[in-house]
Amino acid sequence: MDVQWMNCIFFLSCCAGLSCGSPDSCDEVRKVFQLRQIGPIKLLPFTPKPGSELQVCMSRNLTCCTKKMEERYQVAARRDVQNLLQTSSSSLKFLISRNVAAFQETFEVLMKQAENHTNTLLQESYRNMAGQAAGPVRELFTDIGLFLLGSELNVDDLVQRFFDALFPLVYNHLINPGLSDIAPGYAECVRLSSRDVRPFGGAPSLLANQIARSGVSGKLLLQALHLGIEIINTTDHLQFSRECRRALLKMHYCPHCQGLTQSKPCMGYCLNVIRGCLASMAEIDAHWREFVHSLEGLSARMQGPHDLEQVLLGVHTLLHDAVAHAQKNGPRLSAQVHKLCGSPSRKPVHSVSVQHSNSRESIPLKASARESGDSLAVRRKEFLNSLRFYRTYYGGLADQLCVSELASGDGLSCWNGADIVKSYTLRVVGNGIKAQTANPEVKVKGADPVINQVIDKLKHINQLLQGKSIPKLGTLDQIETGSGDAEGRYSGDCDDEDGCGGSGGGEVKRKVSRVSKLSPDVASDHRHHHHPHGEDSEMEGRSSSHGRLTGTIWVFILTCLQMLLAL
Repeated sequence: MDVQWMNCIFFLSCCAGLSCGSPDSCDEVRKVFQLRQIGPIKLLPFTPKPGSELQVCMSRNLTCCTKKMEERYQVAARRDVQNLLQTSSSSLKFLISRNVAAFQETFEVLMKQAENHTNTLLQESYRNMAGQAAGPVRELFTDIGLFLLGSELNVDDLVQRFFDALFPLVYNHLINPGLSDIAPGYAECVRLSSRDVRPFGGAPSLLANQIARSGVSGKLLLQALHLGIEIINTTDHLQFSRECRRALLKMHYCPHCQGLTQSKPCMGYCLNVIRGCLASMAEIDAHWREFVHSLEGLSARMQGPHDLEQVLLGVHTLLHDAVAHAQKNGPRLSAQVHKLCGSPSRKPVHSVSVQHSNSRESIPLKASARESGDSLAVRRKEFLNSLRFYRTYYGGLADQLCVSELASGDGLSCWNGADIVKSYTLRVVGNGIKAQTANPEVKVKGADPVINQVIDKLKHINQLLQGKSIPKLGTLDQIETGSGDAEGRYSGDCDDEDGCGGSGGGEVKRKVSRVSKLSPDVASDHRHHHHPHGEDSEMEGRSSSHGRLTGTIWVFILTCLQMLLAL
């Protein structure tokens, strides 16, 4: 009796599914169509009609879809998945962009601190020339900041320019002081003689080398993060192939034509469709993993002379040693300047400007304790610890979309592309281009040209990050991709049925939680043997058998009702 009762319950549920497959009216379909803003409601019939004009959602049964609706559904299906892609990447993109801004802000803070340290040194040790030196100091750190943020400035030139401007002040106040300042013309001659007499010894070359070494690493870090954002933007807006768009329509909206507005695709079916659509994107996986690993390697190398923070906050010490070297060699320098420029020419005594000032705008030299959260090294470590969670992002993206958003849960009835079933019985393929040759749902022609460009750029930046390639002038700018906003920038063929010209607003999507990558053979629910499957023959068989089953169904229903009354 128990077995008979369970069979009765299962059969009644099957009957309910069949009745949904051939709706009596299209009210529910109209409601969902309007709620999701898929198109004008006038496109929908009030009652089911023959669907002979349909190209993807074909059925021998009556249907609530028209050809115009089918076209709108295809646009909506593509839009829904692109919205999901953007939602799934939003946390990764925010992580990178937030840290780009944080690194730039930290650079600016370091510039200001280093400038203040240098001005404080001058105020405390060389008060007479501190006011006049403030301009060259400000120009030096402005140039260093521009270099770090991407300007192709020559570090040797900007450092030498600073020491050239400093030499007349050192000569005037420390080497050959007088009752008044040296005349502007004589000061210019002293400045020009700087590269010949080398008053500061090897200090200019040492500082230039330190800034270049540490600065290139800092620039490369920022440039790599900018590239990471551009890659995400590109893949977020990647156009799908015609085969993919039709498969998305069939998976997501074709059940609506049969009144199955609440149905979800089977997990295996969803994985086949989405893995097929994102096959090219999955090829980024190995290079993105290497990108994250290479950033970690670069960060590990940013120590000692490659530590930008240490270099910048040590400029004042190097400057102190450089001025001390000039003072020590004062007699020699004075003689060399006299030989090149003649006797010192000075301003009249009455025009001497007062350089002494009790104003202390800069921060105290020894008050250099900084919160650990402001440290570049700490920021890099925290960022990379977070980024590490996204190293498998592209490899597990298709699985994430299906598990988190698109597919039906385990044990629930689901849509297999033709009917509501208990489980999907076709083979589930893996990720990547090669695996798609056996995909029963989506035909993948080959690698996407735009994805190939993304991979090339990742290979290039990885070489730079690993130190295997030395960046040259303009190299860093050339590795950036486009913003992803331009029309026609992305791949994918486009036709009228897709409505590529329209954008349309999508539904508000839930935040997609990260899930681990599912392999095609990870569990028995996702591992299936291939069975011959022709969707046209299945549709035809289902349609012709439906009429023959009707009488039998009602007889069985009456039997079940009698059993219920007997209880």
